[in-house]
Amino acid sequence: MSNSRKLLKGLEKKYVINSILSPIVMMGEVIMEVIIPFVMAKIIDVGIANSNLSYVVKTGLMMVGLACISLTCGVLGTRFSTYAAQGYGYNLRRRLYDKIQDFSFANLDKFSTASLVTRLTTDVNMSQNVYRLLIHMTFRSPIMLIAGTVMAFKINSRLALIFLVAIPIIACGVIFISIFAHPRFEKMMKMFDGMNATIQENLIGIRVVKAYVRGNYEENKFKKAAENVLKAQVHAEKLIIFMMPIMQFVMYGAMIAVMWFGGRQVVWGTMKTGELISFFTYVTQVLSSLMMLGMLFISLVMVKASNHRICEVLDEQSDIANPENPITTVKDGSVVFDNVSFSYSKNKENCVLTDINLNIKSGQTVGIIGGTGSSKTTLVSLIPRLYDVFSGSVKIGGKDVRNYDLKVLRDSVAMVLQKNVLFSGTIKENLLWGNENATEQEIIQACKAADADSFIQSFPKGYETDLGQGGVNVSGGQKQRLCIARALLKNPKILILDDSTSAVDTATESRIRKSLKEIAPETTKIIIAQRISSVKDADIIFVLNEGKLNGAGTHEQLLENNEIYREVFESQQQGSGDADLESDEGGRE
Repeated sequence: MSNSRKLLKGLEKKYVINSILSPIVMMGEVIMEVIIPFVMAKIIDVGIANSNLSYVVKTGLMMVGLACISLTCGVLGTRFSTYAAQGYGYNLRRRLYDKIQDFSFANLDKFSTASLVTRLTTDVNMSQNVYRLLIHMTFRSPIMLIAGTVMAFKINSRLALIFLVAIPIIACGVIFISIFAHPRFEKMMKMFDGMNATIQENLIGIRVVKAYVRGNYEENKFKKAAENVLKAQVHAEKLIIFMMPIMQFVMYGAMIAVMWFGGRQVVWGTMKTGELISFFTYVTQVLSSLMMLGMLFISLVMVKASNHRICEVLDEQSDIANPENPITTVKDGSVVFDNVSFSYSKNKENCVLTDINLNIKSGQTVGIIGGTGSSKTTLVSLIPRLYDVFSGSVKIGGKDVRNYDLKVLRDSVAMVLQKNVLFSGTIKENLLWGNENATEQEIIQACKAADADSFIQSFPKGYETDLGQGGVNVSGGQKQRLCIARALLKNPKILILDDSTSAVDTATESRIRKSLKEIAPETTKIIIAQRISSVKDADIIFVLNEGKLNGAGTHEQLLENNEIYREVFESQQQGSGDADLESDEGGRE
């Protein structure tokens, strides 16, 4: 499918109709504009030349009527094209956003967040503006060019030969600029990606920037990114700015030639004054239309890079999709890893998980512990199919996760990730992400289980407290507890806590673990932790080391049989901290 068809796919009927009406109405404006100079010539050569006032008035009123029709058609054409372009932009943004929502984590890894933001904003805006120009001028300019040329030849064919010199010059200029402009605009859009990445990184980490007094460094970093965009824009548009002077030079040269040769013909009596005036108008119309076609062509070259970037996202196929006949019920929360290996690059030589075999019974509490880079987070990400295994299989309720309906599978698994994400809105609105139909009682019960109800009630507005973007109004530990409460509201068959109590004290953590046993006894609980105390009461603990399963058993069994587990326990008992197990917040393991 061509890029243009991909971009227009799914455009609503009302916008399609407006896209069609715009050029049709513009044709009416062109016809009126072509007739008006012809009528004006008659006023001069017939009415004024013969001193026929009634003819002048009658024909003049006709010109006013034609001008009113032309004005009406122009206004309607602009309205239709603007409405159609806005609909086109809306449709494109919606499709891009919907497409991104279907992406797997692997797809999202391919495009940076900053690049996706640029494609949804700058690239779509450029495509939308060119679309409006396209439907507005595609028929108007060529018809004006043809009709004006025909009328000029009809008035004076010898004088109209000037067009045959002007048109090739402009055409050659457009072709030359088009060939060299496209690569420059592609580079410019990449510079936009870089600048947006700098802005995004700075805004997200603004507290760290201020804490380390790195404002000047960030300012210089942004200045450099903005200068790169400026240089890329100037480099790309250097060619474009030559287009207008070339066109104007040709246009004014043609008009001077018409004045010279046309004036001589009027003096010799081979051409009437009114014909020369109308010929001037047709020259202006023809060359202006040619200029507009040239600028339209240049705009298409400019937007080609943006359209290509948009189509890259639309063409991207999620590597995780529903099977043809998906299973729509998850029987229980049992989890089995059967000889699982995984690679982000899908290369067997670069696997981050190798030959993992786990068997977790439904309702068990499972601990996962291991050093930085042991792929603990990657392991649990395979359970709800955020990624697909490279080899082997992951089973939930006795069925391969690849056979489940994605929504059903992910509704049955609740994850509290390393990086606690809250959204703009109230505490209650954030909690309802877990279950939009949850009752007030269910919300409070989940918050009590997560030891969050007490601090929520301490706020003046309680559950209606506005969190601000990213939950800036609450501490790290409070964020974690809100995220746990949100996960519990899903009433999942499997609850995954990925280092989600690292910011709370041991007493609070102990209360949360106790509440989880009481509120969700049948839910399988998988706990990734840095502290041995967080997992020592688990039914079974798995020890990962460099992407491989190093040991499995209860706390007592691992202390006796597993060297890595014993060393970590002893170091924590001696008060040396969790440095060996500490992982970067939000980072991939």
